Amino acid sequence: MLKIIEFLLFFFIAYWFLFIYPKRTKLKASKNTASTSTTEVTKMATCQICKIRLPLNESFLFDQRYFCSMNHLNEFDEWGWLGFAKKIPSPNYDDRPENTAIDTVVIHHISLPEGVFGGNAVEQFFTNRLNPEDDPYFQEIAHLEVSAHFFIKRHGELIQFVSIQDRAWHAGASQLFERERVNDFSVGIELEGTGEIPYEPAQYQALIKLVDALQKKLSVNYFVGHSDISPNRKTDPGKSFDWKYVSQVAKIPEQKLPFGISVR
Repeated sequence: MLKIIEFLLFFFIAYWFLFIYPKRTKLKASKNTASTSTTEVTKMATCQICKIRLPLNESFLFDQRYFCSMNHLNEFDEWGWLGFAKKIPSPNYDDRPENTAIDTVVIHHISLPEGVFGGNAVEQFFTNRLNPEDDPYFQEIAHLEVSAHFFIKRHGELIQFVSIQDRAWHAGASQLFERERVNDFSVGIELEGTGEIPYEPAQYQALIKLVDALQKKLSVNYFVGHSDISPNRKTDPGKSFDWKYVSQVAKIPEQKLPFGISVR
């Protein structure tokens, strides 16, 4: 009887190692492979706007930020940064006065050096990195601390330097009707240009798209030029800026253009 039991035990052990154990090992390896494959396929991203989690391959990526839809790519996030604008934060900003409504958009022009387009001098200027040795004019302005919320380059690229929730330093000494310090309640937009040379179609397209996003986010009452709020100091956006075209395409009502649509 003992020999029979020993034989059966030996037979069971041999059967386990020859047939059952190899199958369990293969099954475990197969599960591990499937798990690794699933992890790779389902890498996740977080939408910058609504914070929803979604598969990476279903998201929209722009400037190292993810969005769940094109609608959210075209919106401002909770910190005041626009999805489709390249983000280059400037140190030249501060808090707006408490309980200040942002109701004005100011259009400017800028080129560094004057009349020279392209390059990254404007970006350097607004982030305090302008090299005085690069141009004689830069020696006069490199020490200044200025910024705008947005800058639109000749080819239509849109850059944001300051959150719209914060006060950028773009208007300087200025007045809109009875209100001084227009920086307090405005968003500043710089167009790469001189005011004499016509602006590019791509710049108008970017500006109109930006205006649409601003009007959806803020209660904008006025669209003005820098020359309107600082008439003795400034001329921008200049005679080449097409107020009529922008107002028509961007659907800006007449009452929001207190200085009209004529060139100036």
